[in-house]
Amino acid sequence: MEKSRLEQQRQRRKAQQKRMKTGAIAAAALVLLGASVWLGQGLIRRNAADTGSAVGASAAPSGAPGKSAAPPTVQATSSPKAGPSASAAGAGAGAATAPVSTASGRATAPPSPGTGPKVSLAFTGDVIFAGNVETILKTNGYDYPYREIAELLQKPDFTIANLETPITIRGEQQQKQYTYRSSPDALPAFKEAGFDVVNLANNHILDYGQDGLLDTLKALDGAKLLHTGAGKNLEEAYRPVIVEKNGIKIAFLGFSHKVPDNSWKAGVNHPGTTQLYDPKQAIKTIQETNEQADLVVVMAHWGEERAEKPLEEHRKMARSFIDAGADLIIGTHPHVLQGLETYQGKWIAYSLGNFLFTTNDHAPSWETAVLQADCSKEGACGITLTPLWNQYAHLKKMEDADAQTLFRRLEKVSYGVGITADGRVQEKAGSGS
Repeated sequence: MEKSRLEQQRQRRKAQQKRMKTGAIAAAALVLLGASVWLGQGLIRRNAADTGSAVGASAAPSGAPGKSAAPPTVQATSSPKAGPSASAAGAGAGAATAPVSTASGRATAPPSPGTGPKVSLAFTGDVIFAGNVETILKTNGYDYPYREIAELLQKPDFTIANLETPITIRGEQQQKQYTYRSSPDALPAFKEAGFDVVNLANNHILDYGQDGLLDTLKALDGAKLLHTGAGKNLEEAYRPVIVEKNGIKIAFLGFSHKVPDNSWKAGVNHPGTTQLYDPKQAIKTIQETNEQADLVVVMAHWGEERAEKPLEEHRKMARSFIDAGADLIIGTHPHVLQGLETYQGKWIAYSLGNFLFTTNDHAPSWETAVLQADCSKEGACGITLTPLWNQYAHLKKMEDADAQTLFRRLEKVSYGVGITADGRVQEKAGSGS
């Protein structure tokens, strides 16, 4: 009797162990099935990213055809983004994708902005409406420069330029080699062409003194053109322009390493421009702005005129900006196109050359490009160059042969960068950064 009872207990324990084993196997199967589904979805998302699926912009129409209305300047106080190291790690997720064939056969896929919401930004080089340019505009119409490239400027969510002239009809001409002063009459066509934001941190914005600068600020506000890099005082000069699109907050900052006189530098109660001779204030501003916006764009006025490559001190400075929280750096001043570089998954374009500037016989200054950056909330950007000729204040796209020649030249003066036949800028395989 006792033996029978013990046998029954053993059989019950054996049955229970069998049920537990069967349950464990079923649970493992469910885990494996879930993992397979997750991996499959990941591959689908990655394939979508590799094919460059577009994200449509959505907003009410503005005065410029094809462009959504830009919101007014705001000081964002929420949605802080991850620090630079986290952003770089996220951007690097696309670096392992298969190489992309290029005209030179050397470029790889850039850090992927992903498939979520993006903002599209277009950048141009130096702009003035003075001198020979003013004569051409008065003869042909103030919209003359943009007639053949309107879509390039109007299609992106925001279009940005370096405005290297005061907008004024008064002021005291400064004692320097070149001085410019442009008429407010040029601004409506400039705005209508698609421009939204201008950088004022440069070596011409005070060519007609403080009165000229104050007139410029008033004229830009009247034309609904946002501006950064100079102001009525120190706080205003260093204040970022912060806008929002598709749930992404974008901040623009302007800094100049070309300040002709100390009196040009903004002070606590003194109109003027920002400066980079001591970059501590710029770095502090970038760090603070990084806590206010998802994407931080730095526009730096630096370098040697007509030089093919940036100065080493500016390469180091650019890296310090990225370490401080900048996601994209756009340079101006040399009046020629210079090379590009990546650092921590972020792009640096050292000079976009002249966009609308004085006419001259220096052929390299006739080459320019619109740089388009499509960026995610995490700060990852894919960039594309559209090459243009800018002779005699008339912008037009280069023929393909000229564009390919320009791309190959830019590759030679860049750092570990390749450019595809359609203008996409990518990090070369094994180049590092």
